[in-house]
This record gives sequence, C-alpha cells and structure tokens, in this order.
Amino acid sequence: MRKEKLEELKGYIEQLKTIKLKEIEQKQFINSQGYDCYLNNGSIIRRERLIKGTNDGSAVIIMPITKDDEILTVIEPRVFTKETVGVGFPAGYIEQDEEPKLAALRELREETGYVPSEINEIDAFYQDEGCSSAYNHIFIAYNCQKKYLQQLDKDELVKYMLFNYEELEELERLGYIKGANTKLTLAKAKNYIRR
Repeated sequence: MRKEKLEELKGYIEQLKTIKLKEIEQKQFINSQGYDCYLNNGSIIRRERLIKGTNDGSAVIIMPITKDDEILTVIEPRVFTKETVGVGFPAGYIEQDEEPKLAALRELREETGYVPSEINEIDAFYQDEGCSSAYNHIFIAYNCQKKYLQQLDKDELVKYMLFNYEELEELERLGYIKGANTKLTLAKAKNYIRR
C-alpha cells in the first residue's frame, strides 16, 4: 500500500479519536425487555432482548465497488472500542417497513454520496442471536459513482477512502479493520468481487 494512503487513513483516525466520554442519564436508543421464555420441553428460561430505537436493530452492510474496482471504505467514531475509531464499510439500520435493498442504497448515499448501477445481497446473519432478533444483510454494490454530497445524521461523522481489495486485506492484517461486520463482509465478498 502506498505510504501516502496509509498516512491519510492515520490522519482521519486521529481526527475522529474520542478524547473523553461523559456519561449522561438519558437513554434514547438502546433498551432491553425481559422475558420468561417457555420451551416446548417444559423448561422456562429467562432472557433479555435488546431493542434499538423503535425497531429490532436489523441493519445493512454495503461493500461499494467503483467502476475502477476500488472499494469505498468508511472511517468513523466507534467510541466504545479500544481505538475509538473504526475502519469499515457503509452500514446502517433498516427503518420500519423498509426493504433491506432500499436501506442499503439509502445508507450508501447518505454516508458517502455514492450510487451504484447494481447492488446484490450476498448473505444475511443474526448479529447476536442470544439477546437480539437483529438480522443483518450484506450487499455488494457495483460501479459506484459519486453523485451527491453526504447527508449525515446529526451525530454522524464519516470520512471515506478508496482501497483495492488487496489493500483492505492488508489493513485487516495490520489491525485497522477489527469490526465483525466488516471482517465477515470481506470474507463473504471474496467470491463475488469482479477482479
């Protein structure tokens, strides 16, 4: 990987690092509900279910590939991780009654301003089936072109960069890519990427 590109990434990571956390009393987004779960064999087990917003937390992860075969990667605050910044792919929650494919197109456009000519779902998985019904969908978006400005939510800060697949693998080996969603998407996409 070119030294300049790695330095640019390091610069974005430094800009987005968390320097302080201040706890607030207000809970707005994540809540839990307790359940007694009656099983077919007569057992009763107690579980808590995570609720994210007004939905179950189902989400989309998009690997956007440009017409030049570069992969769009986002850098954004992940304040509860050791590094406080994550390197990954555009992603976001599926809104109430929204189809996963439309959510993927919306999230890609909002976070980056890029639009694909083709988008395909390649896999789906439960994020944490022990305490959540959130079902995540992995998409590959082809021939992405920058057509719009970012349309970020109030508390979103997203930088983006372009890498080829080998550079992304190198970033994973070097420890820049640590999120499970991105790692899984990279592994699943390997068979689908047009080289």
